[in-house]
Parts: sequence; structure tokens; C-alpha cells
Amino acid sequence: MKRILAAAAATLLAVSATACGGGDDGSGGKTKVVFSYWGNDSRQKLTEAAIAEFEKKNPDIDVEGDFSDWDSYYEKLATKTAAGEAPDVMSIEIRGLAEFANRGILADTAGKVDTAGLDQEVLKAGQVDGKQFAIPTGVNAFPMIVNEKTLEEHGQQLPDDKTWTWDDYIAASQKVTEESGGEIWGTEYNENPAFLQIFAAQRGEQFYAGGKVALTEQTVKDWWALLQKIIDSKAGPGAAEMLETGTKVDQALLATNKSAFGSWWSNQLDALTKGSGQELSLLRMPKSPGATSSGMFLQPAMYYTISAKSEEAAAAQKFVDFLVNDPAAGAILLSDRGLPTNTAVITAIKDKLSPADQKVLAFMDSIKSDLSPIVVPPKGAMEMEDILKRATDSVLFGKAKPDEAAKTFLTEANNALSP
Repeated sequence: MKRILAAAAATLLAVSATACGGGDDGSGGKTKVVFSYWGNDSRQKLTEAAIAEFEKKNPDIDVEGDFSDWDSYYEKLATKTAAGEAPDVMSIEIRGLAEFANRGILADTAGKVDTAGLDQEVLKAGQVDGKQFAIPTGVNAFPMIVNEKTLEEHGQQLPDDKTWTWDDYIAASQKVTEESGGEIWGTEYNENPAFLQIFAAQRGEQFYAGGKVALTEQTVKDWWALLQKIIDSKAGPGAAEMLETGTKVDQALLATNKSAFGSWWSNQLDALTKGSGQELSLLRMPKSPGATSSGMFLQPAMYYTISAKSEEAAAAQKFVDFLVNDPAAGAILLSDRGLPTNTAVITAIKDKLSPADQKVLAFMDSIKSDLSPIVVPPKGAMEMEDILKRATDSVLFGKAKPDEAAKTFLTEANNALSP
């Protein structure tokens, strides 16, 4: 992705700025705004409904949704950007913010989109070098999610999530596997960098600092040891089964009632609940003994950004303003892009949220005092999840020793972050 974006930036310098929407273009004299985003069929339907509501309120603006699935999204966006055809409004995630901003792809939205009603701490997570290049769509946390019924059916009590440790979590999970005769796993686990970030923060380490990965080799190895302990104790499945399960929420063991615990982003609780057909709850992540921090953090689910080359910037700004500030948009999108951080929007839509999203809202409120600050990853972080997964799999599949893999991970990670 870093190479794709580098090529896009080089091409941008070579071509003249072209209209990103602009003109009537067959739209009956209306101003045209192109909005790119990724997701599934459900998100596409919700987004189209929100666009229709915006166009109803702004009949002089025509918003064209440019939808892609996740796997092809960034490649498609980079191709359009390279051709000087960047969408006016672009969805991006936190790992790509510094990359896009530093390559001159994004416009500074300060003073152009009304952000007074948004959570100001979360808003800072859309800044790079003090400039507001991105507006958070909403927020997520990365908690432990539990099926209480499964836990209790196999003789385990709901843990006190303010005091439980990683050993407590593994022991409870192991008991579920044993009591079920292996039909249900105690837990599934996740190789998401957010998991490692929480684990490291409990030890006083940041994932990123000074434009580099700030983790020690020992912390990375100890995190792998935790995953290996889950496997070896039969608290969770082996690496091959987890690889087969994949990272899609509808394939999660929690969603298919094949595990009691699992870590997923909080805005995925609704989908997990619908898949399982059972009540699921959110817990703080377990802690290392003696940890003074939970390590948990809020993170923008994604961002709305505006192209620096847009010839319809005013209309693009109006559209973004609608998406984050208008209760009508909130009532349509609900928690699809994370829970809104606009208090007025949350108040207006609270009764419309699903029971699962109501739980997420209450959970977010309960952990406020435990959260670490949001850190925007440096340029190159788009590659981090793939780099970490390769290294983690090499250890869990027995293809590399932890010492060797930790050195390889940190070297590859920091090379990806190099200018």
C-alpha cells in the first residue's frame, strides 16, 4: 500500500489538477460530489439512504457513492488518486491518515466543517502535524466480548473485568473447553495490532513513538507466548483453525456459538449478536499482574476526509458536516461507522440503537477513566497488520523461533515506517 500511494503521489505531481466532481456532468446543473467508502451490502444500503436524505435537504447537490469491498478499496482509491480523479470525500482508516496527509492528498478541514459538537479529544485523532485532515466518523474500543450463557452453562462465572488477569482469562477459557468436551472453545483470539497495543500499554510501552515502533522485543515475544499458552492449554483453537476462521465477523467463533470469549471491535457487537442469536456482553481486556493501566483506548472507526484537489470543496464540506452533525444522518447510520461522538446526535438516536449498540454505548461510558490517549500511527502503518500477522503466524505455526521472529517483525515494521 505504501508503494501504491507513493506511485499515486508521484503521478499527482505530474498531472494537472482535474475536477474531482464538479460541473453539471449530466447531473442537471447540480454540483456533483463523489464519496468513496468500503463495506458490505448493509453499509452500502445505509449509506445510500443517508445520501438520499442529504440530497433531499440539499437539492442542488448530487452525491455519487463510490462503493468498494474492503479487499479492493485502497488499491482502487490509489488508482483514482494517481489519475488525478480523487473522490471529493474519501473514507480512510487511522493507519492511513499520516500516509494520505503527508502526500498532499487531503485538505485541511479546520474551520470548514463544524466540529464544535464533536468530542474534542477524539477529534484530535484526525490531526497530523496540527492540521485537521480528517473528521472521525465515530469511535470504537477493542474489548473482550463474552457469551455469558455459554460461560455459565460450562460452570464458569462472569469475571470481574476490573481485576481479572490474563491467567484468569485463560483458566476460565480452558474450563469451558474441557466442560464442553471440546465442542466449544473457551476463546478465540485475534492477531489484530490493537490486541498487542493493549498488552504493551499495560507494561508502559507505546506501539508507536517518534515515528517508529516503540515495542521491545520482549513484549512482542511475551504476547506471542500468551497466544501460544491459549493454544497449548486448549483454551482456544490452534493456529490452523484460527487461520481457517479468518477475520470476517460473520465467521467468528463467537458469531457461530463455538466460543465463550473473543476480542473484536466494539462496533462489531451487533453483527456478532445477530450471528449468534444470543446475548453477548463487553468486558475490559484482562490485565497483566501489577499493571496500572488497562491499555484500552478509543479509536476512530474511520474518517471522512476531503480531497485537496476537489473543485467542489464547499459541497464536500457540507456533506461531511451533514454526516457527523445532523441527527437525520445519525438516525440512518446509527453505529455502522462507530458510535457518533456528537452528543446531540447520540441523544437524538439513542432510542433507535439496537440493544447491542445500547450495551456498547454504556460500556464506552463506563471505561472512560481507563482509556489511554489516541495515537495517530506514522506514515507507513498501513502495512503493519500484514507484517505483524506474518511474524505471528511464523511463530504459532512453528516456522520461526520467537527471538528471530521478534527481530524480523521490528525490522520490517520500522522499514515500512521509514520515509
